Amino acid sequence: MNTEVPFEIIPVWKQVDAGLTAELVELWGRTNAVPDPERAAIRARQAVCVARSGDGALCGVGTAVLSFPRRLRQPLYYYRQFFAPEFRGHKQAVPFFNRARQVLQDYTAAQATPESIGVLLELENQLLSARYTRAFEPAADSAFIGYSPRGLQLRVSYFEGATLHPLPPRPRPGAPA
Repeated sequence: MNTEVPFEIIPVWKQVDAGLTAELVELWGRTNAVPDPERAAIRARQAVCVARSGDGALCGVGTAVLSFPRRLRQPLYYYRQFFAPEFRGHKQAVPFFNRARQVLQDYTAAQATPESIGVLLELENQLLSARYTRAFEPAADSAFIGYSPRGLQLRVSYFEGATLHPLPPRPRPGAPA
């Protein structure tokens, strides 16, 4: 497996313009990752970091959206990561995630009232899920917290110094998890 870094990681959190949105919509459409252009345009605004190949072409992205998982009842960024097929297999998933997590942590640390205590990952990639079997994974600074309703591994990476937010009201009985 080739481990040479095939791209540059560029932070774009809260700086996504129309040009980058169009590039992301094209990437996701071409690879059938997010085929609906309207959904892709919405997700593009959630970009944290992008990956650009040596020739400047967009080849990967990490996105985040603020979420409130019912069982945790704490605000976390729900994080997704995607690389174009030709840029997979270079062992860059964790370094890319670590860079994106740092961007989110720095953003949160600069807020008067932090909006999130960390990053929530749902491992959709079966190879990654099979590889990360320890309860705590130091390389990605993430802890296993269970399985999603889709049966996928869930991990949390808490921000340095994060403190719990005041407990929100309990969800009503019968509400989905």
